[in-house]
Amino acid sequence: MRSDANIAGPMTDPVPGPRTESTGVDVSRETPPPMDDTPIGRAAQLAVEALGRAGEGLPRPEQTRVIVVANQKGGVGKTTTTVNLAASLALHGARVLVIDLDPQGNASTALGIDHHAEVPSIYDVLVDSKPLAEVVQPVPDVEGLFCAPATIDLAGAEIELVSLVARESRLQRAIQVYEQPLDYILIDCPPSLGLLTVNALVAGQEVLIPIQCEYYALEGLGQLLRNVDLVRGHLNPALHVSTILLTMYDGRTRLASQVADEVRTHFGDEVLRTSIPRSVRISEAPSYGQTVLTYDPGSSGALSYFEAAREIALRGVGVSYDASQAHIGAQQNDPNMVEGVQ
Repeated sequence: MRSDANIAGPMTDPVPGPRTESTGVDVSRETPPPMDDTPIGRAAQLAVEALGRAGEGLPRPEQTRVIVVANQKGGVGKTTTTVNLAASLALHGARVLVIDLDPQGNASTALGIDHHAEVPSIYDVLVDSKPLAEVVQPVPDVEGLFCAPATIDLAGAEIELVSLVARESRLQRAIQVYEQPLDYILIDCPPSLGLLTVNALVAGQEVLIPIQCEYYALEGLGQLLRNVDLVRGHLNPALHVSTILLTMYDGRTRLASQVADEVRTHFGDEVLRTSIPRSVRISEAPSYGQTVLTYDPGSSGALSYFEAAREIALRGVGVSYDASQAHIGAQQNDPNMVEGVQ
């Protein structure tokens, strides 16, 4: 694994030569120097710890898990969640494919994938029946991570799909004949419940719903759940809501805690113990064509997505998740976990 590069060597004396002991206390020469308690030092230490945990790997699922990231409400963190969970799983040693079904192509941008109009894209797969293998590209910064990009052509796919045979299951068939071995497929859906989202729901086995910790968090969620029930009843009996992830958690506000409590009360064990804080680093990363995991692995956002990915992976193989690393409870009041710091 790549963890060899993240293992620090023996700590050396930063100031060689004799010392003048002013306190009279006998200090062993084997005592390591105090840890750097500056913000940069703490961030570096967190980055090393996070990447070290990633190097440990995670149990791989017995078969490919196809996870649909959906919520028709915009701005709740669907794309951010898709790309950062995918990068986290890949850094843990999994082979992961991100399918960008949003015409805006933000997931492709965040992964550093070229997606201008002439690039073969998921549009060609859905409308022209091009093999998925011909549009998938490897992500430059993360080994084991791949992306099927979206282009602006996808904006017209909703209309073009209407007249096609088996319009709801075209993505499902494309995934079924994709021959490369994968552990996870994450599908980033547009903020709507149209044919693109229906294609994702038919192709997937699990639905992951990001819910923003704001007042309108649950508005419209009932319609999404009804659509999931309809697809399960008529097109895809295996589909179920497996995961709900709280995003944009701001530990400084009472509202965030109230929304989180309400969501956990309604959905119980489907809600991940780890929540995603508001984080400047998460917002900055896409402008560099990166996920927050490669942009700033020691930031609060990166650590949260690392733990959310671990929880998803362990749940998938029936292993109990140790919630001690989850960003919940007292950790959500940590000043490093709020907007403007990390």
